[in-house]
Formats: sequence, structure tokens, C-alpha cells
Amino acid sequence: MANRIVILGGGTGGTLAANRLQRTLGEHAQITVIDRDDHHVYQPGLLLLPFGEGDPHRLVRSRRAQLRPGISFQTGEVEQVDTQAGSVKLSDGGEVPYDVLVIASGARLLPEETEGLTGPGWQQRSFTFYTLEGAIGLRDALRDFQGGRLVVNVVDMPIKCPVAPLEFSFLADWYFRRRGIRERVEISFVTPLDGAFTKATCNRELSGLLEQKGISVTTEFNTGRVDGEAGRLVSWDEREIDFDLLVSVPLHGGFEYVSRSPGLGDDLGFVCVDRATLQAQVAPNVFALGDATDVPTSKAGSVAHFQGETLVENVRRFLAGEPLVPSFDGHTNCFIETGFHKALLIDFSYDVEPLPGRYPIPGVGPLPLLRQSYLNHAGKIGFQWLYWNVLLPGLDLPGVGSEFQIAGKDTTPISA
Repeated sequence: MANRIVILGGGTGGTLAANRLQRTLGEHAQITVIDRDDHHVYQPGLLLLPFGEGDPHRLVRSRRAQLRPGISFQTGEVEQVDTQAGSVKLSDGGEVPYDVLVIASGARLLPEETEGLTGPGWQQRSFTFYTLEGAIGLRDALRDFQGGRLVVNVVDMPIKCPVAPLEFSFLADWYFRRRGIRERVEISFVTPLDGAFTKATCNRELSGLLEQKGISVTTEFNTGRVDGEAGRLVSWDEREIDFDLLVSVPLHGGFEYVSRSPGLGDDLGFVCVDRATLQAQVAPNVFALGDATDVPTSKAGSVAHFQGETLVENVRRFLAGEPLVPSFDGHTNCFIETGFHKALLIDFSYDVEPLPGRYPIPGVGPLPLLRQSYLNHAGKIGFQWLYWNVLLPGLDLPGVGSEFQIAGKDTTPISA
């Protein structure tokens, strides 16, 4: 009898996991993917939409169509996971039993949790590019913007793609220069962190770029409320920052069903897992990957990709009664658009900070690490094809392994 594998979430992590599991287990597994809708959004493309680049319609495809033949897909809202009974309860009263559960429902935006953010001014002078609707609205607002103060504000961490707010700031600088009005626009990056980015070596590089481009930075600003009518951010310690146009990266959290399922998640609703095996702490037959987990690394598509290999192997091992492999090492890489058809690339793990060097082939590249280049920009733009045709189908990216490699990187200490 085939093992019943249920996957919650048909985004990046859920789709690639389903396809890899189907390829690995074949007729020995009955795989079902459950999601709220059938609209798979290519989220990296949302960053470029506000600047008039890309077609929003080409960023959305059917979730069902990304799954290999033999994988079932159904739409529904998850109410709760009963880890004792081994079943997923849906909001319409339905119930889906499982032998193995994979949680890949990602992270959700919680703009309503910040006082005033979704009140007066929302989708008029306050936007987020983290949703398709928000990115389109922001595109129109930027087109009409003739000058004033543009504030890019990260409300709190963790967030999806932590470098995206910085990328937006860099691209905004380039956008207004192309329009010939940069001198009339003040761009401010406002963050709760004590620096531009969480990684020290990368923070130095990015902070230097912000300064070069005339983008001011306010650190350790914990947004308490937004006054959309007055155009003002107010921190918990009552500091204030005025804006004419606000680009907000709202608070993120896990999905509500995680919090309603005893022992499954943390206070924010992210699934508590072993950071190396991706097995959930609540039950041995539950696993998670991607943005849905509490692993201490970036919530980025590359993480879901690199976790996929570990997860699939450990699901196979669990079903076979074999010991799990602690093989996920926190490997993450991110392209960082800096404007002018250039981008940085960073590659790091749980234990190793971003370092200079070459990627993916040690010493050869062709992509330079921690350095702006056109090749990195081309890599980011070209990744959209790879996403739909290689990554989601669960195939291996040529030359890109899931384990972090120190080879080819310069480990010479960088002076502060």
C-alpha cells in the first residue's frame, strides 16, 4: 500500500518537494498538495514591477500545472493539524489523513498587526511590493511621484527575502535618476536592525553602497504605528519619521493553523524543526521546509531549494525506518540588485558569513561574490526561466549543490 504524503502549500518549497518526492518514491507514495488557491506567484518578480519592468500576468501560473503527473492537488483552507491522529482538518469540515506530513505553507504578511498601516493612506501613499496587488499599486504611485521623501521601512524581522527592501532602495535611486528627478527625491531606509543587513561582512558592503547612492539609513527603529494621513512613522519609543510615499515591509508570521495545532509552531506561527534534518519537533512523521520553518537562516527561495534535497532524503529514510541525515547546513544565496544593470551575489551558511570569491564553480565562477557585476544581474533576471523549468520541477540546477562550499572563497579576514 502506498504511503500517504500530504504537503501543505503549493508554493516554491511545496511544489519542488512534491515533485522530488514523486520522482524518488514513485508508486510507493500517494502525494497530495493542499493550498488555498491555484495561483502560484513568482515572488522575485514583484521587486521589479514597481519600476515598470515585467508583466504581472507572466508572474502567475497554475499551482496544479507545476506538479508532476500522479500528484493530487486540492484547494482548501487548513483549520488544524492533528499530529496525534495523523490528519489535516480543513475549514469546510473535511479531513485528510497522512502517513507523512510536509509543511510548506510559507510565511504570510500581517500588515494589520501594525497600528494604522492598513488605515487611511493604504494603497494610496503607503504600499508593499510583497504582494502582486501592492506591487502594481506602487508602480502607479511611483510613476506619478514628482518629488519628496520616499521611505522604505522594514517593520520587524523575520521577513521573506531580507535583502529585497535594500534592493528596492537601490532600484528606486536608479529609477529616479533615469527620470531626471533624483535631486528632488530623498530616499530613506528604515530598519529595526542595527545595520543595513544581518551579516556583518555583507552589511559593510551594502552600507557603503547606500552611502554612495545618497540613501539615508535609520537603524534600530521599531515601528509602532503609521499615521497615513499625516505621512508619519512612529516608533515604540516615540521617534518619528515623515514620508510622502511609504514602501512598507510588514510584519510576517506563519499561518494560523500552525498556531491552532498544539506543539507545532513557535509564537510567530513558524514550524519548529531540527535545523539540520528538517524533522518537526512535535512528531517524527512531520517535516517542514522553506519560509514556514523556524530555522535560523534567510526566508528565501534558495533556502527552500537547498532544503529540498535534505527533506526528500529524510522522508524516504523515515518511511524506510532508517536514521535521518543532518545534511542541511543553512546554505543560502541571494542576488542583490543594485541598479544600473548590476547586482551583488552572496553565498553563506549557518556557520560561514558571505565571503568574496567565485560561484558556483570554485575559483572559476563565472559569478563574482560580494562584488557588483552585470553577470550577477543577468543571473537574477535569467533565474525566472530556471525557476519554472528546473527548480519547481525538482530538478538539480547545473553546477549548484545543496551543500555550502568554502572552496573558491577568500577566507582572509576583512578589516572593519
